[in-house]
Parts: sequence; C-alpha cells; structure tokens
Amino acid sequence: MTTRSARRSALALTGVALGGALVLAAPLAASAHVHVHADGAAAGATSRLEFSFQHGCDGSPTTALVFDIPAGVSNVTPVVDGVWTIDRVLGDDGTPTQVTYTAVTPVEDGLAASASFDALFSSDAGDTDIAFPVTQVCETGDTAWTQIAEDGQDPEELESPAPIVAVAAASEAGSSEHGDDHGAAEAAPAEDAAASAPVATWLGGGALVLAAAALVVALLNRRRV
Repeated sequence: MTTRSARRSALALTGVALGGALVLAAPLAASAHVHVHADGAAAGATSRLEFSFQHGCDGSPTTALVFDIPAGVSNVTPVVDGVWTIDRVLGDDGTPTQVTYTAVTPVEDGLAASASFDALFSSDAGDTDIAFPVTQVCETGDTAWTQIAEDGQDPEELESPAPIVAVAAASEAGSSEHGDDHGAAEAAPAEDAAASAPVATWLGGGALVLAAAALVVALLNRRRV
C-alpha cells in the first residue's frame, strides 16, 4: 500500500467512525429534558403530575428541583417519598407559590428520578397549555427549564424547554405528557424516557469505541509508511 493510499484509508475510516459517534450520541442529547406525565389534567379538577429526568447539569449530580407554580393552578399538594425533602413557599392565601424538592442523596447523572405533586387546575384553564417552570440545581451549576415556544416558533429550537401540560375542558378529562417534542399532542410517557436511558448510554459508549478504533488504525498505517 502506498503512502497516499494508506493515509486516505485511515482518514476515511476515522471520518466514518466520528460520523457514527455523532449519530449515536443524538439520543443522549434528545433525552436531556425534564418530562412531565399528567394523569387526567382537566379544568376544575386535580391531576397528579410526575416530573422525571435522567441527567444532571453537564454531568454534575442533581441536588434539587425548584418548581414555580404557574397561573392557572389553584393549588398544589406535593407527594412525599423517601428520595426528597420538600419545602414550600406559601402565598397570602396559604397556597404554595413555589415547591422545592431537595435530594436526600444527590442523583447521579445517568440515573432516572422523579418528583410528583397533585395540581388543582382552575376552572378557566380548560383547553390551554400550562408550562411548569422548574430549575434543576446540581452540585455544580444549574439548569432553568423555563423556555416556552412563542407563536410560530419550533419547540425543538429551545435549549431548555419548560415541561408543558395540556389541560382539557372540564368535561374532557384525559392525560397529557411532555416528551422530547416539548408539549406536542402525543409524547412518550416518563416511563418510556427512563427506560431509554440504558440504550442511549450503550449507544454512546459504542460510538466512543468506534472512534478509538479508527484512531488506532490511523496510527498503525502512519507507522507503516
């Protein structure tokens, strides 16, 4: 094999491997959101909202989730479990305006976790989409999942979209979810998002192995020249 052909082969193999790494890494980026699953969200009714995530802040473990309660929600009742300690900021009427879930043990990046509360939607909230701004606090840094798509804007353009709940009219109780499409009519449940974490991690690892193999081949070909 000539010097030129060896170099071309090495460069081609490296390019293919790096391209594969980018493609396989895409599921990891797509899963980096806070998702919400709503059970029968409807105006004038109470629905349990489950907010789930499976990532930290650029790899840093999650220490807390801070929810700002939006307009259109008359009251919230946090669900107690052993993963979080819960603090509330109460308004003048005694209803929470902010709820903070602090992790008993920081949640490592790549592990799935969730926090829930029961939300009472106001009677005039029917046929609307309500955003639930949440700040993910980590050992290093934080991420404010608060962005909301403007009219005509593609939600996929948002870097840190707020979880969205579609609230039905009082007589149209149903379930709504916010998945990777940031509040579209149909989205994957939180359970599906959590289940995809091991697959995405495996694919990402495979991409790194391919890139490393390409680098080794390139170096060997260079030595032969």
